[in-house]
Amino acid sequence: MNTAKARTNSEDYLRMYRQMVRIRSFEDNANQLYLSAKMPGLTHMYSGEEAVAVGICEALRVTDKITSTHRGHGHCVAKGAEFRQMFCELLGKEEGYCRGKGGSMHIADQANGNLGANAIVGGSMGIATGAALSAKRLGRDDVTVCFFGDGATAQGLMYEVMNMAALWKLPVIYACENNLYGEYTKVEETAAGSITARAEAFGIEAFTVDGQDVLAVNDLTQKLVARARKGEGPFFVELMTYRYHGHHVGDINREYYRSKEEEADWKANRDPITNFGKWLATEGIATDAELEAIRAEVKADAAAAVDYALAAKYPDTSEVGMHVYAANG
Repeated sequence: MNTAKARTNSEDYLRMYRQMVRIRSFEDNANQLYLSAKMPGLTHMYSGEEAVAVGICEALRVTDKITSTHRGHGHCVAKGAEFRQMFCELLGKEEGYCRGKGGSMHIADQANGNLGANAIVGGSMGIATGAALSAKRLGRDDVTVCFFGDGATAQGLMYEVMNMAALWKLPVIYACENNLYGEYTKVEETAAGSITARAEAFGIEAFTVDGQDVLAVNDLTQKLVARARKGEGPFFVELMTYRYHGHHVGDINREYYRSKEEEADWKANRDPITNFGKWLATEGIATDAELEAIRAEVKADAAAAVDYALAAKYPDTSEVGMHVYAANG
């Protein structure tokens, strides 16, 4: 565990722990909503990758922007989203962040700087780069983080926007969550060469960090965000992480592309929440009982939010055309 103690106080550490627990609890409940046939459509679990979203978003201000992915609940929670509105969105209720029209893969929370998730692989890269260009043109020192998976490095859009970002020195951080699999295929079978070298080809500084270590992620992100605010961007970060569940909630039997032993090893030895909790206890920042109290409180909050969302109203049918836009011709 990276000991970045001088940069963060005990209250910050406990908030980071709570945020990771909140993401895990949200995903556990979302999975149960799917399994009990109460949630329409599919969702893509973020469990196991919590240190990435929290480590990065804890280094950002509210006015800083993020763009997200189809596996985006963790980013949304880490950037400040509330359980009630998120569960309402998953269930198609009017109190959801997008009034129930976005669902799991299209949640946006612009009040907290979340410009939205995107079900298109790599689809938010242009949005993130545009947000960074806007901040620079308007003379603001806001930074944008673009989250995407290793599979998105095959999209040509990434190379177009990185070229522009490098030429114009935009305040954007491209955060590649390398969870070792693109859907059902190992990354080494789909991505030739080095992922970070793709960014370096454009003259962009690139880094690789342990995505299971929230302190290592946060320490690096703090440094890069500070540099980006001073006009030294863009940057590229490859975060080595792992998703515990399948590609989506319907991907139950995964043994044809990865073993149960591999999954068990990551959960037993590389879990970001467990390992950070052990570090907090070892450093005397929190006792095991205090950490358990946090987990219990978050679990209760999530359960109450689910009950609230299940009982909440659906949008009126008169809203079917509201907030829907199409180009003529």
